[in-house]
Amino acid sequence: MTAVQGTAVDVPTEDGVADAHLSRPADGVPRPGVLLYQDAFGLRPHLRAMADRLAGAGYAVLVPNVFYRHGRSPVVELPEFIDTEARPDIFERLLPVMRSLTPDLVTRDAGAYLRWMARSPLVADGPVAVTGYCMGARLSLLTAGAHPERVAAAAGFHGGRLATEAPDSPHLMAGRVTAELYFGHADDDPALPPEEKERLEKALTAAGVRHRCEVYEGARHGFTQADTAAYQEAASERHWAALLDLLTRTF
Repeated sequence: MTAVQGTAVDVPTEDGVADAHLSRPADGVPRPGVLLYQDAFGLRPHLRAMADRLAGAGYAVLVPNVFYRHGRSPVVELPEFIDTEARPDIFERLLPVMRSLTPDLVTRDAGAYLRWMARSPLVADGPVAVTGYCMGARLSLLTAGAHPERVAAAAGFHGGRLATEAPDSPHLMAGRVTAELYFGHADDDPALPPEEKERLEKALTAAGVRHRCEVYEGARHGFTQADTAAYQEAASERHWAALLDLLTRTF
């Protein structure tokens, strides 16, 4: 692990300015870019720490506040540790914000994030990778489908609503994906029931997408998020190994 530097940055979009965090090796040398999408709880110290860990492995990692239309992060106040009792109240405030982020807005914003990375002297020229958590897994797949010329690899962990019956479900983008994909699913996850896991697998296979989908047995939804009660260290470390393996093959 190399020394890293984190910086608050602003990313212009078609609808305003998204506040974001950029982590990269402290030597200032341009590194391959990774776009990291938040879970529902948003840009906060834990996600900055995740970006720092990726940066320590040799990447320039951008973490945008995808809820920027509702204010700079934190969009809602969060406790330092999000326990089971706190979740219902937090989600009551976050659900309208989450539902307002339509697939059209996601892909439009993704273009802005990718353009910012292409112009940054700290991000190496060439394609980027994307990773996302919980709702961010959905954003990762949408970004890979909408911007195939820029995304070489995409991952999602304990994702939800990846393969619904809705006409704008992310799995319907499979035919446009050229990136290699990896999904690490939570076990017995209400946000991604077995039929959706199967539907996603079938769509990716039918489209000829290079991919691997794995179910982390015994892992709960949110297993990578160390500032929540859902965190599970063994599953989280498995996610890090899978993600870094994907990135090593990509760059």
